[in-house]
Amino acid sequence: MKTSCVAICSLMVLLLAEAQVTLAVTCIPTELSSCVSAITSSSPPSKQCCDKIKQQKPCLCQYLKNPNLKKFINTPNARKVASTCGTPFPKC
Repeated sequence: MKTSCVAICSLMVLLLAEAQVTLAVTCIPTELSSCVSAITSSSPPSKQCCDKIKQQKPCLCQYLKNPNLKKFINTPNARKVASTCGTPFPKC
């Protein structure tokens, strides 16, 4: 019983920590500018691009709802870049 309580408490702490990180993200689409060359060509994404995609992941659904951004972000190549970075697009 004590072990399961510790496990549940640990899980709750992790979930709350993740929620805090998600809330701390400021959604700035230009932060993804380091990914432009990877999205528009077949070049692999840079480390900076992958870092920015990971930081901006909580914002991707918001970007996809914006008609001005959607045409750049909702492309097979953009999804490939995100997947290569280990950050697949969320289901919005």
